[in-house]
Amino acid sequence: MNKKNGKPSAKKEKDFSGKIYKILAKDPNKAFNYKQIAAALQLNDTKSRNEIIKELKILASQERVEETERGKYRVISKADYIEGTIDMTSRKTAYFVSPDLEDDVFIPTNNLNKALDNDKVKVYIYNRRKGRRPEGEVVEILERSKTEFVGVIDVQKNFAFVSTANAKMYTDIFIPKNKLGEAEHGDVVLVKMVDWPEKADSPFGEVIKVLGKPGEHNTEMHAILAEYGLPSDFPADVEIFAQNIDTEIHPEEIARRRDMRNVLTFTIDPKDAKDFDDALSFQQLENGNYEVGVHIADVSHYLQEGTPLDAEAYNRATSVYLVDRVVPMLPEVLSNFACSLRPHEEKYTFSAVFELNNKAEVVNQWFGRTVIYSDQRFAYEEAQHIIETKGNTIPAETSLTDEAYTVSEPVKEATLKLNELAKILRRKRMAKGAISFDKVEVKFHLNENDEPTGVYFKIAKDANHLIEEFMLLANRKVAEFIGKQKPEKTFVYRIHDEPDEDKLINLQTVISKFGYSINFKSKDTISKSLNNLLGEVQGKKEQNLVDTLAIRTMSKAKYSTQNIGHYGLAFDYYSHFTSPIRRYPDVMAHRLLQHYLDGGKSADEEKYEEMCQHSSSMESLAANAERDSIKYMQVKYMLDHKDQEFLGVVSGVTEWGIYVEIVENKCEGMCRIREIKEDYYIFDEKQYALVGEVTHNIIQLGDEVYVKVKNADLVKKQLDFTYLRKNE
Repeated sequence: MNKKNGKPSAKKEKDFSGKIYKILAKDPNKAFNYKQIAAALQLNDTKSRNEIIKELKILASQERVEETERGKYRVISKADYIEGTIDMTSRKTAYFVSPDLEDDVFIPTNNLNKALDNDKVKVYIYNRRKGRRPEGEVVEILERSKTEFVGVIDVQKNFAFVSTANAKMYTDIFIPKNKLGEAEHGDVVLVKMVDWPEKADSPFGEVIKVLGKPGEHNTEMHAILAEYGLPSDFPADVEIFAQNIDTEIHPEEIARRRDMRNVLTFTIDPKDAKDFDDALSFQQLENGNYEVGVHIADVSHYLQEGTPLDAEAYNRATSVYLVDRVVPMLPEVLSNFACSLRPHEEKYTFSAVFELNNKAEVVNQWFGRTVIYSDQRFAYEEAQHIIETKGNTIPAETSLTDEAYTVSEPVKEATLKLNELAKILRRKRMAKGAISFDKVEVKFHLNENDEPTGVYFKIAKDANHLIEEFMLLANRKVAEFIGKQKPEKTFVYRIHDEPDEDKLINLQTVISKFGYSINFKSKDTISKSLNNLLGEVQGKKEQNLVDTLAIRTMSKAKYSTQNIGHYGLAFDYYSHFTSPIRRYPDVMAHRLLQHYLDGGKSADEEKYEEMCQHSSSMESLAANAERDSIKYMQVKYMLDHKDQEFLGVVSGVTEWGIYVEIVENKCEGMCRIREIKEDYYIFDEKQYALVGEVTHNIIQLGDEVYVKVKNADLVKKQLDFTYLRKNE
């Protein structure tokens, strides 16, 4: 943002190209100069105007715009055939999305012409005149988004059909009898779409894997992974390769590294963690400052480019965390043993070592390969106990071993001092406009059969923030170290754009019903009011709803070689450096950092940008799978509570009913409008409410209501509730 006027500056607006094109496309017959475009973008600084001139020349070189006279540009009118992506609705219609269009284009069912959700297509657009809603027709499918689908098979005498639980998949898949494999009627299967004949209503497919019976725990977990194309195990050649890696610590390798084995070092992780990516070292220097080492598993030492292990890690790009299991990026021999910074073991690490003063200012920094020895492994609860009591004794109920023990004085003092420094770092970050998303995480108590016996909420405390702040410091300083070098060098950044204004306005509409508001005056006032909002809802019935809606207003963070900074963290430079066991971009960052420390030239930007896009895409799939596994477990938990009344909060209102989130366990389900018996309710779009025709009762967002479970569908991961009454 430009500090003087609170408007975006060229530095932060790297997506000029698309925004400029949209301005020109709004009036395709008119030519614009850079001043007119700057005015439309509300930019008035010289740097921004120079960037606009540069982007106009790039658009012209791409033959998307033409220079009609010196300094004036307009879009090149092509036929009404445009390439983009299909976004299916649950009603068998779709919208066509393209960066070349200002608005999405409606595609009726009969104009889909066999296109499926997220397919890349070419579309012909009708009704492009003003005042008429444009519609489109798919004329060519350029690339299928996916060809493998999960569903339940219905076996007939001479053929079968597979139907999916995905509301956006509007057709079932025809399976010839000779393509059934070992599938039996009612099985959950993974099928591959192999053809869609011209006159056929459904695509033809073949069964490639039987996943099990619907509703069975393992079946549903494997179905979630298969739905998103995520693996459940490693290929045999990758496992064999990993088993043969030399994981010994060698004197000659130690000699090439900074030896930090004699510096006090420890890890702080969740109780059930097996892969320890990061450790902190601590010592006070003679000048009174503190040396804090952020030590990260040196995965790139073992994960060599060009090997089958590296290819598999890149393809996965991330570990996937389902409610009952982890699908790791690396085989166990590396993720849980060789790379993991386990207590009382020497390990190779890649480190960011900082000298901090009492104000938590970085006085000195060093980056490079190290060897460490972890003196202590803490669970978050143990470190939190030290912070809260300022004592040495860890009681049995908090201890990892279920036995009380005493922590050494140096470890206790280090923990307390690191917590002090972390709090200063956090305060500074918040003062600069960082947004504090401490969203409540839903967790489950599972029995030996992975059945949910209870729900609990994971809340971040000081010990969590301690680790978070030093990881953020390392990520920021590594990115800054490379990002500020001249000439510019290719690097992997973690970027986060500013919130979408339309989404913020929608958020304002919802939160105003609870008495909250957002100050839209500038970037700073927006971030401050968002932080105030998130603080004010803490512990209130509407907290989860508001937290969720606020997160949805945010742009998605992603990986890129083009740095635009990180809005949510209020950092100009940010990368992912601290979790290479579970994230491939961190491995890329390690390799690039070492390459530049060795004096290497700038790496191939195009190659790394492609790797960034792949990593962002895989991260999104993993997040969807994780969400689905939580939904599945919530539905499974509620199966055993069908006769119980629950107090819930109305979390959504639509024309077909209300969504209700249960207060005590955050499970969400729907009460259908036609089944609310006390009156005939009509959806009022302006109020986000249902209004009773006779009683004029209003059911709106944030209302507390009592519900019972009517139906729990494990396959669709859906809950239906029976509406009982409002909590007056």
